[in-house]
Amino acid sequence: MLKKRLIKIAKKYPVSRSIRHTYIAQRNNVLRQFYKNVSIDAKTIIFEVFNGHSYSDSPRALFEQMQSDDRFSDYKFIWVFREPAKYEFIESYPRTIVIKYRTSQYYKAYARSKYWITNAMIPLQVFKRDGQILVQCWHGTPLKRLRADIVETTKNAMNTVGDFIKKNDLDVGRYDYMISPSKFASDKFTSAFRLRELNKQSVLIETGYPRNDFLINHTAEDESRIKQSLNLPLNKKILLYAPTWRDDQHDSAKGYVYQSPVDFDYLQRELGDEYVILYRSHYLVANSFDFQSYDGFVYDVSQVDDISQLYVVSDALITDYSSVFFDYANLERPIIFYMYDREYYKNQLRGFYIDVDTLPGDIVETDQALVECLSDLDKYAQTHKLGYNKFNQTYTYLDNGQSGRKVIDIVFGGDKT
Repeated sequence: MLKKRLIKIAKKYPVSRSIRHTYIAQRNNVLRQFYKNVSIDAKTIIFEVFNGHSYSDSPRALFEQMQSDDRFSDYKFIWVFREPAKYEFIESYPRTIVIKYRTSQYYKAYARSKYWITNAMIPLQVFKRDGQILVQCWHGTPLKRLRADIVETTKNAMNTVGDFIKKNDLDVGRYDYMISPSKFASDKFTSAFRLRELNKQSVLIETGYPRNDFLINHTAEDESRIKQSLNLPLNKKILLYAPTWRDDQHDSAKGYVYQSPVDFDYLQRELGDEYVILYRSHYLVANSFDFQSYDGFVYDVSQVDDISQLYVVSDALITDYSSVFFDYANLERPIIFYMYDREYYKNQLRGFYIDVDTLPGDIVETDQALVECLSDLDKYAQTHKLGYNKFNQTYTYLDNGQSGRKVIDIVFGGDKT
């Protein structure tokens, strides 16, 4: 909390900014010297997901793929978490250790590891040296504008557009590979991450997302196992509600917060006999939600690390501008877009890469319209079936259940065919 307040003061007052920049420069010099004294281990791989928040996404998929690949029989694996005690179970995998985010052990592990596999921005003071390989998995096909493409009118609470670009250029300079799920995504990544300006277009590999291999390959037994682990009823349909965060909703003490517009009282009255809702907040959202009064109707699954587990047990997805719908579309199940602040989000927060009227599902702005879509889910699914097929041909055609193997062959075997 104190650190965040100091950063806020430093951004506001020029003298404080100067002192902060001097401190950062001195710290970085110390870290660079530290890195020079650590040898790179050619057979050590470090994994980090959402800055240590979870064990999920494409880094998890790649790690688990490596466990059955003889090429990695003598490799060492390091996982980074903010709460390492919560993830000690991962150490049951051979030659695998769990470490704490942003500790001296963390910086030493990055200095030692030849391969870095992440899905977000690794802290910029983690310096990459010649001979080290960074695989940027990223974490979704973009609907909303990213990084250098964010409009000048953005209301982001922490960064200006200039800040985004400066941080982006330092980050992208470290990339050796960047996974892309489609030609569309490659085009947007090239622009948003300034790949052409930085002469980094060659880092893109169009393989599909390894995290979606599970969506293609999962079984009915997987669905039953996950439902049982979450204590979900077997006699009701399951709705996954996964909204994204808002750039302008920030608390200096907590971080990004989210105020849900949904009237759960109304939804429970209208849908409670037939449905249950899985509520999944974005990993950046710091505030928690009290759903005790909706016991048996709303399940807070925000702490479930891997959202793909939630996709496969859900009969329909409700979202807004989150990229989750691109992945969920692989299942060809109903998607409803609850965009209560559509014009504000489009014109003042981020802007979109896609005309939202072409999305594979209805756009609603009220609880009443949402309930209407859910009144006959089978009919809704049939109405949008052709839309799902067309959408997948453009955005998810590379998700074939083999993306993880393909990425590994490229990064570790040099196979770009």
